[in-house]
Amino acid sequence: MKFSKKTFLNLLLILFVLSFFVTPLGYQGKLLLNRIFSQAPKTIAKAERELLPDYDWRLKDANWDFFSFEQSKGRVAIVVFWASWKLPACEAEITSIEKLYRDYKGKVDFYLITNEERPPVEEFVARHEITAPITYLIIGDKSPLEVLEPPSSYVIGKNGEVVAKMDGISDWNSGKTRDLLDELLLNP
Repeated sequence: MKFSKKTFLNLLLILFVLSFFVTPLGYQGKLLLNRIFSQAPKTIAKAERELLPDYDWRLKDANWDFFSFEQSKGRVAIVVFWASWKLPACEAEITSIEKLYRDYKGKVDFYLITNEERPPVEEFVARHEITAPITYLIIGDKSPLEVLEPPSSYVIGKNGEVVAKMDGISDWNSGKTRDLLDELLLNP
């Protein structure tokens, strides 16, 4: 049985597409595509920005201890909703924010918020060497922000304005994001 060149190329294409579903190449390919098509969080026009109603938001830290979002009042904050099971989208976002965290640690407050139990989150954090602070959402407690489906995020200015919002994967390690943070750190 002889295959024509066209049949061979079609078969090769089918095998390539199938590899995205049944091999690690597929996972890495999806992760790469998520990184390529992610964008900086969308900056909200100054006239359309809303103030947080308050900073009264109870969360848990990586040690499962309660703390208040109130500690970020008067500071620039990044809030990212993510989930370790929502891969590769959240993996692409969390690894990009890790790079930003290394440069802005201490200047900007980072909240990588999940509503999961600790074991899968700790495994994900260890596997990807995440040093940014992981925060746990207390389901049912009030929040000054709309809790969106992960991945999604907000940037909060020093004066409590929601400056940027993204529903979907954000590229946190972009020049646009860094410029926005630098501007917010200089001006309220």
